[in-house]
Amino acid sequence: MDHAAQVMERLETLGRISDEPGRLTREFASPAMRRANELVKSWMAQAGMTTRADAVGNLIGHSPGAHDSSKLLLLGSHLDTVRDAGKFDGALGVLLAIAYVEQLKASGQTVDFGIDVIGFADEEGLRYQISYLGSRAMTGQLNETDLERVDANGITMAAAIAEFGGDPSQLNSCQMGSETLLGYVEVHVEQGPVLEQKGHAVGVVTAIAGQTRVSVTFEGKSGHAGTTPMKLRCDALCGAAEFILQVERYAKLQPGLVATVGQVTLEPNVSNVIAAHCRLTFDVRHQIDRIRTQACQDLRLFATGLQQKRGLTMTWQTAQETASVPCSVELSNLMRKAAQRHQAEVIDLPSGAGHDAAIMATIAPVAMLFVRCRDGLSHHPAEFASVEDIRIALEVLVDFVLSLTSTT
Repeated sequence: MDHAAQVMERLETLGRISDEPGRLTREFASPAMRRANELVKSWMAQAGMTTRADAVGNLIGHSPGAHDSSKLLLLGSHLDTVRDAGKFDGALGVLLAIAYVEQLKASGQTVDFGIDVIGFADEEGLRYQISYLGSRAMTGQLNETDLERVDANGITMAAAIAEFGGDPSQLNSCQMGSETLLGYVEVHVEQGPVLEQKGHAVGVVTAIAGQTRVSVTFEGKSGHAGTTPMKLRCDALCGAAEFILQVERYAKLQPGLVATVGQVTLEPNVSNVIAAHCRLTFDVRHQIDRIRTQACQDLRLFATGLQQKRGLTMTWQTAQETASVPCSVELSNLMRKAAQRHQAEVIDLPSGAGHDAAIMATIAPVAMLFVRCRDGLSHHPAEFASVEDIRIALEVLVDFVLSLTSTT
């Protein structure tokens, strides 16, 4: 059996399961997520795994190790998507992990520890504007306040979990004990251009950049577009626009810093009325937490100046903050050695994108393997990794786990 070709076929099949017609969108605890979990669960079962879903909706397939070992290696990624997504982000890591277990079973080989393949219920944060719900639950970082968040339709997270078949009152049951974990390993498309530029199929991740997500609201005063003199206006949109451009200017002056305003809502949003209310969210990332933190402080100071300059009221709310996470040196060395068996040169590279590995690092050593993606494109329908590169990634994963077996 060509397991890499099978992974590609399964990615295509899974990529047709969506909450929206004509494009791929899978939100947390949605009908599409239910169908996706059922399908991936069937593939886990075919690989010989026992399956379960935890109280928040994470899908877990278990393959026991030899000698009834209590030690566990976690492999996986997430099964939710952004809106109008590509087929590889998240899903590749889950399906490659299943393919590994399937290949292990077919070969008759054994490992000295159990393997759990995890399909996290939410990493992207599309529905509730907070990322890593699945891994937060598994590490004990999802709390009662999070459960009270509401989506665009006014549905609380707790209600969504219950409707999905989970149990919001049993969040503690999702937690995994760190004393049993050998590590968490995630294979993911790079979501950037470096591997393609180097001509490499895979690369080893050194660290995951820290991330801050902030909601900023500018409150002004509505007025008639034709009768309010320019000097007397308190235009919330103009204040927001000035801030947005400053975010871009600031990031361009700081090496390695990326900052993005990705969402704007406006009221009353009428062509002949001055905007009274403008809310935006922006995202700031850097590998060095000190630089990211300073950027947020400087941008907040600029926003404060805008409210004074323009007669606006500004509110600033940090919605999410994740520190930079270094990958395990020990596991990364094993991953690098495994990759060197299949690729003449193996580069180390940081991840500017966030991953469940950043959260799982609070309970286990983590390692990540990046797979080349065409044009460095991700979070886009044209996202693509070749079956040849997927095959190399699978071979690297096989050799990595075998080398881990010899060290435990």
